Amino acid sequence: MSVVSFSVDASDGAARAGRVSTPRGEFLTPAFMPVATRGTIRALATHELDQLAPPVVLANTYHLMMRPGAEVVEALGGLHEFMGWQGHTLTDSGGFQVMSLKPKIFDDGVVFQSTYDGAYTRFTPADAMRVQMQLGADIAMALDVCPPLPSAAAVVDRAIRLTKDWARRCRDAHAHPTQALFGIVQGGVDVDLRAQCAADIATIGFDGHAIGGLSVGEPRSEMLPALDAAIAELPSQRPRYLMGVGDPISLVEGIARGVDMFDCVLPTRLARHGTALTHDGRVQLKNAAFRTATGPIDAGCGCVVCNRYSAGYVRHLLTVGEVSGGALLTIHNVAFLLDLVARARAAIASGTLAALVADVRRVWDDGRG
Repeated sequence: MSVVSFSVDASDGAARAGRVSTPRGEFLTPAFMPVATRGTIRALATHELDQLAPPVVLANTYHLMMRPGAEVVEALGGLHEFMGWQGHTLTDSGGFQVMSLKPKIFDDGVVFQSTYDGAYTRFTPADAMRVQMQLGADIAMALDVCPPLPSAAAVVDRAIRLTKDWARRCRDAHAHPTQALFGIVQGGVDVDLRAQCAADIATIGFDGHAIGGLSVGEPRSEMLPALDAAIAELPSQRPRYLMGVGDPISLVEGIARGVDMFDCVLPTRLARHGTALTHDGRVQLKNAAFRTATGPIDAGCGCVVCNRYSAGYVRHLLTVGEVSGGALLTIHNVAFLLDLVARARAAIASGTLAALVADVRRVWDDGRG
């Protein structure tokens, strides 16, 4: 029996404004989940995260497994006590990071070399479940195989076969009474493979479903049909999660198609390099034009940073290398994306999502097609 429930409060075409209920409580969708890779959002302390109030925070299984170790997190009370965060958490399976290390892939798991100490580790679907149960997040992810882009047909076929087999093994190995488990759909940009993988994953019995391996460099004209093909085969009564997506156009395009949850490192990564997300598009605050800017980073933003600090001040902090500059910009960027999905939810309720999508396309067109 599922430990989560999903209900729809309003819809606008395929888009839905919903809510996910868990043993911890509930969160509203569409939801953007900022990434706390090692148990913290880069440059932010948890008490600063409290002010942003994201619906879910995502932590990285691979990195926490390597340092400090899942057993240490468990001994310190699990991920929530470890972080000092009592909101919802989600852990990825570690699969994406492991695959980026070019592991040896076997039918029963992978062998990879640690980026921390060079040691070789065997990692199986059962291991992915054991580690995530020790971490104790509210939502865990099944272990999958994410093929690189581009990949030969044989590579994608094998990735799908293993992803489906490992999904079943994860379902069988998962035994946490209050932790939800989501399955992951792979298939590259081939619409038929995406549809078949999604249909097969949907039969296994997960609490929710994720679409992985998209927005990894392919044009949007290839990404969106593959996303459509997967969504068409996923049950409407379960939450849908598009992994690794955080650019404004892909967010609203995903929401319009019925995606409920998103995560991405984009807002924090951009902040570290001085780039702000604004209602006028990307802005590089280190540019000399902001040297004496007395207004906020974004006049349309109501975040604590824009309400208190000038763009000129934040630029100063960034150009002299003060850590607080990146922290302030991170707060702003995360707040911008949280506000964007909140506006999308309101637009769904009022039946005006198409207008919001058009507006975001106009401002954020990046030439990805």
